[in-house]
Amino acid sequence: MLSKFIKQIVFLFMTVFGTLGNIYVSVNYMFSCFRGPEKKPVHFILIHLTFTNIIILLAKGLPKTMAAFGLRNFLNDIECKILIYLSRVARGVSICTSGLLTVVQAIIISPRASEWRRLRPKSAWHILPFFSFFWILNALIGMNLIHSITGISLNISQLNNKDDYCYFMLESKTTKWIVLPFMVLRDAVFQGVMGAASGYMVLLLHKHHQHVLYFQNSKLLYRTPPELRAAQSVLLLMLCFVFFYWTDCAFSLLLSLSLADKSVTGNIQKFLALGYATFSPFVLIHRD
Repeated sequence: MLSKFIKQIVFLFMTVFGTLGNIYVSVNYMFSCFRGPEKKPVHFILIHLTFTNIIILLAKGLPKTMAAFGLRNFLNDIECKILIYLSRVARGVSICTSGLLTVVQAIIISPRASEWRRLRPKSAWHILPFFSFFWILNALIGMNLIHSITGISLNISQLNNKDDYCYFMLESKTTKWIVLPFMVLRDAVFQGVMGAASGYMVLLLHKHHQHVLYFQNSKLLYRTPPELRAAQSVLLLMLCFVFFYWTDCAFSLLLSLSLADKSVTGNIQKFLALGYATFSPFVLIHRD
């Protein structure tokens, strides 16, 4: 009873407060874009990131919350396919958008003489084609889910695992070996880019810190420029992403290998899958 109550409270908290936090951040940056004389690329990226987070929380978190409270199954087969597919695509878009955010912020704070400075977006509208590419890419990668998800309970031998109201049917090995390499490649490329851009920003922030210490008699240099403070916020956001992504992967691996109690491990993995979408807006709110 206690574990069931904890599960209900955690899912409810993550879904409700995570959605409200993302809406708050999204609306805040929308007003900043409309009020400000210049629309900033980073603001557009953060609005898109919070939008994908909201989709993840509503498509994945809301059904799990309702299932945790024991509410009657209200999803039919088509609705299950749409929700699971949408949450998987939004998760992939979130990874791609986080990588783009890190790269753009690294370019913004790069020195004027740097070659990277030439890649700086001349307008925030130049970012929009990347969003379309991310959605198309991840929509294609997740196409297999349309055939492997069902809202109808089948025989145990036909099921891979259960996702509360929806069920994953066993896939052919051919389908797995076609889809899995693309998913791994996507995650590896965007996380590699994210890591390289984050390392570059850490180097620039370290140089700035040394510069401030050298000119410590100047009161003006005690104040961190807005661009560098924004870079620190993005780095903190990336640490949040890395933590939830890799702990989610670790628990998913434990679950697949059956090395731990499946009920406990499965619940922790579900919480971790929603972690970045839930807590990333509060990182931004705290930093802003």
